[in-house]
Amino acid sequence: MKSFKFPSPFTVLYIIIILSALATWLMPAGAYDTLTYDEGSSGFIVQGISGSKNLPGTQATLDELQLQIGLEKFQEGKLKRPVSVPGTYQEVESSPQGIWAIVNAPIKGIYDSIDIILFVLIIGGFIGVFAHSGAMDKGVNALSNKLKGREKWLIVAVTTLIAIGGTTFGMQEETIAFYPILVPIFMAAGYDMMVPVAAVYGGSCVGLMGALINPFSTIIASDAAGVSWTEGMIPRIIMLLVGLVVIIWFVVRYAEKVKKDPTKSVLYGKDIKNPFAAKQVVVSSEKLSWSTRLLLILFALTFVVMIYGVSALGWWFEEMTALFLVGAVILGLIQRSGESAFIQAFIGGAKDLLGVALIIGVARGITIVMNDGQISGTVLEGASSMVGGISGTLFLPVLMIVFFVLAFFISSSSGLALVSMPIMGALGNVLGVPAEEIVNAYLFGFGLMMFVTPAGIILPSLSMTNVPYNAWLKFIWPLMAILAVIGMAILVLDNLI
Repeated sequence: MKSFKFPSPFTVLYIIIILSALATWLMPAGAYDTLTYDEGSSGFIVQGISGSKNLPGTQATLDELQLQIGLEKFQEGKLKRPVSVPGTYQEVESSPQGIWAIVNAPIKGIYDSIDIILFVLIIGGFIGVFAHSGAMDKGVNALSNKLKGREKWLIVAVTTLIAIGGTTFGMQEETIAFYPILVPIFMAAGYDMMVPVAAVYGGSCVGLMGALINPFSTIIASDAAGVSWTEGMIPRIIMLLVGLVVIIWFVVRYAEKVKKDPTKSVLYGKDIKNPFAAKQVVVSSEKLSWSTRLLLILFALTFVVMIYGVSALGWWFEEMTALFLVGAVILGLIQRSGESAFIQAFIGGAKDLLGVALIIGVARGITIVMNDGQISGTVLEGASSMVGGISGTLFLPVLMIVFFVLAFFISSSSGLALVSMPIMGALGNVLGVPAEEIVNAYLFGFGLMMFVTPAGIILPSLSMTNVPYNAWLKFIWPLMAILAVIGMAILVLDNLI
């Protein structure tokens, strides 16, 4: 056992792809009818096993289909993707995924997530150009001097800011960009590699659990459940604030313990190599030059513009990728390093994140296998049947657990909301549970699963820092247990009050 080495993220993901393909042989295939709005005819199209049919684009049609959704949500274009129709689940002809599907899944996943992959590679190039200037080393050195003895406040600030990004616009993929900046600072503070992952990635997950205005989860789920996203806001605010306090306490407590005694680290003895060793901080009292200050300001400003663009201008990966490409060119021009040196630095930086980019594509292959095998609908039907027999105080906590499990199979926040919320919303309506409480159960369960699901961004994050997945699980499960209890307590109290 001592010689056992936990497999790499690629191996973990491929094992899950194989298990997902095996599940398509063991589980019955099934699907729900789906409904979409046709803007051209101002009507609905219901797609079922036997074909499609057109229905009038009226509120009466939605009511007849037991969809508790306002017609205006479709007319305003807020629900563009297919919505599951309650009570329409049927078993379909089995579509088991064989050897070829297993081999092809990562390739399809890379094609399907090329926008995120390109974003990561361009960020790598941007970081490479910036690091080439030496401004990163000097900036980290200056920050380390100012924070000496107060490094824990950096954990507080980083976790809080990332959580704000998670609660407002669902920041997760974007967090990949922060590790090259923060890892050298945390290493210089005497912490281990787990601390930056916990602060950055953990902060984003807490933000997802208490998502106040996240358009990809809160707003879409609320629309699909037929309620305003402002309803149920108080429990989400409590989840965000309490969750943020808990994760900051948890990470700071661990970080300070490791700083005092490195043998207390969950990574102790694992020979974890610092992927940013070239950027190690050399403590110096040298003051920053004006050119270094300018580079640091432009570097930070790029991230500020990204956050503003996503949250206020509706940017997504195309615009964010273009921003970092332009930012790299501007940094290169200011450095006056020459065309050859710029290209070499940019490609070198992109190469450093190539493994991370490929992991994202391979992870997407899991969803592709399950969708092609048509077992996602079967999982959803089984989940809804399980909670259908529960009533009273236990319903919402159990529903949160159900959403936690469903998020493993459907790791897209908007995707899970659209396929599950109409089904669970109709079930809650029968049991007399307000739809906004079901939305909160979905948010708490989904955000909690994001801490560990291999189909999410955790494996790319761990790959960035060379942290083994099993070490992360050992570190994070106590925090997840605490957050789960908090989430369930909030749901129960909200329902009783």
